[in-house]
Amino acid sequence: MYKSAENTPITMYEINRGRVVRTLEFIQDVIVISLCIGLFSFMVLQVRDMFLSLLPPLDFHAVTADILFLLILVELFRLLIIYLQEHRVSIGVAVEVSIVSALREVIVKGVLETSWSQVLATCAFLLVLGVLLFLRVWLPPTFEGIDPEQEVSKRYRSRAKSELIQNNGQHNS
Repeated sequence: MYKSAENTPITMYEINRGRVVRTLEFIQDVIVISLCIGLFSFMVLQVRDMFLSLLPPLDFHAVTADILFLLILVELFRLLIIYLQEHRVSIGVAVEVSIVSALREVIVKGVLETSWSQVLATCAFLLVLGVLLFLRVWLPPTFEGIDPEQEVSKRYRSRAKSELIQNNGQHNS
């Protein structure tokens, strides 16, 4: 009635599909590596500009903006490295980049020079990002090989088993 898996021939479509997927992943990795090299080069140029802006006359807003911009670039670089290592985008790093970017804009413009509606919108945006960052801790990773429901079920079973052993130990004493 059923064919065994050993006797089922692998079709040419499956072989070609695997090769196409590997080729596309390789091309995508080359693109991300080129982005990393470009971003790193841009960060070097920004560090040079930042040190030049530290020379007198010192412009506090320009120095602060350069430092925060460098932090954003470092976080973006980290996001690309995580993507190269794990082939996924880290939600936490992406949210952190968004938070630093929003705060940079507020600091560079100045809160007193920004309209109240923009300040309110920025606060709401930062609140949502903060909630996302907070909730990310409890959201299980959902990449290949890990089933979140199965992991929770394992924890529940091990906890129930340890409680059962503990209860049996107390009854035997």
